[in-house]
Amino acid sequence: MSKAAEPKRILVVEDEDNIAVALDYLMTREGYSQQRIATGAGAVALIRETRPDLVLLDVMLPEVSGYEICQDVRMDPSLNEVKILMMTARGSAMERRKGLAMGADGFISKPFELKALRAEVRRILAGEAPGDLDDGARGEARHA
Repeated sequence: MSKAAEPKRILVVEDEDNIAVALDYLMTREGYSQQRIATGAGAVALIRETRPDLVLLDVMLPEVSGYEICQDVRMDPSLNEVKILMMTARGSAMERRKGLAMGADGFISKPFELKALRAEVRRILAGEAPGDLDDGARGEARHA
């Protein structure tokens, strides 16, 4: 099987079981291969070991925060290819800026609509920069 045909690998770092189950269902349905870890403590080691294409990373985790995990991943040059989508229930603009400043590829607030999450995962895996989708919509509105 060629590399392109292999499913994208997603690591879910989420301590809330109900959210993790929903993410598992959605990612599997979308055709992704996924794995989960429920605490922040072993997340970076697991990321180094499995090298997922994308990490769905909760900000508020037991033991180690999602921000610390994101920063640790970004400080390791061997993990440059790993994409990170941060998730938080505290979805303020300041939280978003902090996550993106730490090196996250995207940031989504909980509770999120499945459609929005699906679109954000696809955008990140396609290598598009944050805001690419919004810029076109704003441009069209200006020309209308």
